Amino acid sequence: MSEVTMIRTTHAVRNGDVHLVADDLGGAGGDPLLLLMGLGVSRFYWPDGLVAALIGAGFSVVSFDGRDAGGSTRFDDVPAGNPIAELFRRRPPAYTAEDMTDDAVAVLDAFGWQRAHLFGVSQGGLVAQRVALRHPRRVYTVTTYGAVPSDLRGAAVLRYVRLPFLARLARMRHPAGRAGDVAAGRELLRAISSPGHPFDEQDARLRVERELDAGLPSGVRDTRAQARQVSAPWHGPRLRDLRAPTLVMHGERDPLIRPAAGRRIAASVPGARYVELPGTGHDLPREVWPTVTREIRARAG
Repeated sequence: MSEVTMIRTTHAVRNGDVHLVADDLGGAGGDPLLLLMGLGVSRFYWPDGLVAALIGAGFSVVSFDGRDAGGSTRFDDVPAGNPIAELFRRRPPAYTAEDMTDDAVAVLDAFGWQRAHLFGVSQGGLVAQRVALRHPRRVYTVTTYGAVPSDLRGAAVLRYVRLPFLARLARMRHPAGRAGDVAAGRELLRAISSPGHPFDEQDARLRVERELDAGLPSGVRDTRAQARQVSAPWHGPRLRDLRAPTLVMHGERDPLIRPAAGRRIAASVPGARYVELPGTGHDLPREVWPTVTREIRARAG
């Protein structure tokens, strides 16, 4: 919805030497809700209609680019291969998973939020789990969507990943330049889309193009940044120690992450609620927005 985009207010945030970019998306005075986007891509990939629904449900919504994504600090001087290969390599990481959680807390501090509800998609859901484990007093509730369990180390994540799908992604080829960036982003969004729901071509193009229009590099194509994110080591508490009320959602037909990953999160966290979305892939189609909004609102109270 255009009204959500029009009220986007961008803020600069710092976590030590790391520069972060965050957007106030609206809902001032509502319950604080921090959105954490998936691997490599920016805050511009959140569907406006879902954000509008969350604001309408009484949330004050903020999204941000974590390190190595969007307009935030990048670590291009640190060598990295492709995301899967980095799970097997043993070389000094660019940063730790703890650093990634501290980025989220720096955003909370910048907005004056002592605590917040967290909603993370894919890699963002992984980070959300870890924020709640490392900073339990800063988190009201945790919602993950299409995420893997936070306990996984290195190549162990592959037990939940559909490798043929990754091989398909690796074969995608597009020319350099903006047209190639747009094509790559649209092809990825189509690949992870929900078999049981129509693919919204116009919305996909909007999300890809507004990232590029903001002068940001294509997160879909930056596999080295993705590799640095997935290889960041985690030394924190186990998932079973997560005590924040937790909602786990997963697409029943997710082509990338097996639903068993979501079920494992829910089984590991005391009192967690698991919701499997029929016909849904690794995306957020408009047909699930009412369910997602209702479930997050119910968990938040």
